[in-house]
Amino acid sequence: MPSQPVPPGGKGIGEPLIVTAGILWANGRICICQRRADGPFPLQWEFPGGKVEEGEELAAALQRELAEELGIEACIGPEICRVTHRYPDGPTVHLVFFLVRGYRGEMVNQAFASVRWVTPEELSAFDFLEADREVIRKIAAGELLIREKH
Repeated sequence: MPSQPVPPGGKGIGEPLIVTAGILWANGRICICQRRADGPFPLQWEFPGGKVEEGEELAAALQRELAEELGIEACIGPEICRVTHRYPDGPTVHLVFFLVRGYRGEMVNQAFASVRWVTPEELSAFDFLEADREVIRKIAAGELLIREKH
């Protein structure tokens, strides 16, 4: 599915948020990030990424977010999953996940309490944002093609 620009809107109260996230995969591990204690959903874990700006293509938004958060120039791969989640008393979030198998530069944590590389089997041990839990379930079940082919 091609990366489409975000239509105008999505910024008003009650309008859904469009968010991109990267499944950064290297050496059998996935990069996960812990939110800061002083922000929303304190100390919960998530996949790196963020909100798409108006008119921005999805893959470009993820590339920008990874540069801002981790200081890397990511090679954005294919879209692998879409999830819609409604937080109680909060926004509806449309998450678009991309596979990222490579990047340039040294990864530097510029936005999180912690950044870790974990195996797919370890993901369930972390307190992830509710919106990410469906993707974790799909990774654990082998439904997402993230592993290298041998």
